[in-house]
Amino acid sequence: MPTDLSQTLVVGISATALFDLSEADSRFRSMMETDRDSAIEEYRSYMRDNENVPLAPGAGYPLVQALLALNGHRGAAEPPLIDVVILTRNSPEIGLRILRSVQAQELNIIRSAFTGGESVVPYLESFGVHLFLTTDLTDAQRVADSNTCAVGLLNKPPQGIGGLSTEQVRMALDGDAVLFDDESEVIYQTKGLEAFLAHERAAQELPLKDGPYAVFLRKLAELQKRLPMRVEYSPVRIALVTARNSPADIRVITTLRDWGVYVDEAFFLGGLDKTPVLRAFKPHIFFDDQEAHLDRAAAEIPSARVPHASHSPLHTNAPTESN
Repeated sequence: MPTDLSQTLVVGISATALFDLSEADSRFRSMMETDRDSAIEEYRSYMRDNENVPLAPGAGYPLVQALLALNGHRGAAEPPLIDVVILTRNSPEIGLRILRSVQAQELNIIRSAFTGGESVVPYLESFGVHLFLTTDLTDAQRVADSNTCAVGLLNKPPQGIGGLSTEQVRMALDGDAVLFDDESEVIYQTKGLEAFLAHERAAQELPLKDGPYAVFLRKLAELQKRLPMRVEYSPVRIALVTARNSPADIRVITTLRDWGVYVDEAFFLGGLDKTPVLRAFKPHIFFDDQEAHLDRAAAEIPSARVPHASHSPLHTNAPTESN
């Protein structure tokens, strides 16, 4: 009988988001500039020669570790709360080092896909993924444009990535163009702050429309209901960290109430740097759509950019990394 994951939060993650493959990737890229065939063979040999050397954690590792720990709260006969799937462009042979690293770190990850150079995006729906974490811009943009699931383009892992709690899952998310759609952000970017505030004041009682992470947040809310404690004491702790301020704050809170989701903490910073708040909150990951916020935070906090859909007026391109 097929495994039923309809009540499970499924997170897909690329190999380079879960582990730090920067050394192998650097060797591959430098050789690709001169000889593609030799680069592929060199990369294969390097990974095979080091397949018993565990990989260091990548930017997505702390989140995955903490999420998997949530399964300790489920009943023996219940479906898992969390399922993590590794989806990578590596071939199965090269991927052996990745699987051995999963075993070495004792991560309870039982599903994986190795696509041998092809994009992993077509397989996200096959695995029922709700959130996909990657370091590849092309794949991230393709997911954002298809609206398949929430997607985060991870920055490089910060120094001292270890030491985050595994007793709780702590996520920090931006509001506009992340949890909510980009309508208000477009008004702010094109017409300025006063027009934005006037729009939000007039629409104060109207719920904001869904953004790329709205479905994911609702899935988190469903997961919290399965946990054997009140939501206020849940091991899943969510913080909204937004540049909004009064009077644009009330609409956010009433929208979350309308969605029926519980957010533990909300910070309306009115343009202040988000990094000090994130430093105090200590999230396993921070999601934002603005490079300016991420560039400051990523040196200390595992961070992921939420790409704008190509049709959005906010859409811009950024450098890519392979996965």
